[in-house]
Amino acid sequence: MTHDKNCPCGSQKPYQDCCQTLHLGLDSGAQLATSSEQLMRSRYCAFTLKNFDYIIKTHHADYLDGLTLEQLQQGPHPQWLGLDVLSADETIHPDGRKHGTVTFKAWYKMSGEIDAIYERSEFIFEQDRWFYTKGHQMHAKLPGRNAPCVCHSGKKFKQCCMKG
Repeated sequence: MTHDKNCPCGSQKPYQDCCQTLHLGLDSGAQLATSSEQLMRSRYCAFTLKNFDYIIKTHHADYLDGLTLEQLQQGPHPQWLGLDVLSADETIHPDGRKHGTVTFKAWYKMSGEIDAIYERSEFIFEQDRWFYTKGHQMHAKLPGRNAPCVCHSGKKFKQCCMKG
């Protein structure tokens, strides 16, 4: 799959120079995420492109809780609008394992309503690669009318996604 626009992850790079290399390189090991933030961004991009196989393969097996590819493929699917990464942090725990935390808002529209997944995601580095483990959900507040739009168009929210 080629994608001519900037990558949905918000990097301002073309998809083929950004998350596509991670999406395609996962099976071969040619290109893996080098940080928990990069993995989170590539997972968001995979959700926008409905690349649910990547989501399953980057989710730590101990934390899947029965989640399957088939469940992810079932609709309805939101229209993803934009990603805001609020913070990213990596630490080495006393047990020697590397952990990452990324807090983000993934804005979407579904059934005509705008909302966000506002989450503090946790990641672990094992077998020379990053895996998503779990997330803590928080409540996202819609931006004000004159705030920048969640889709990063450069327009005010009231003149962009709030209208449609």
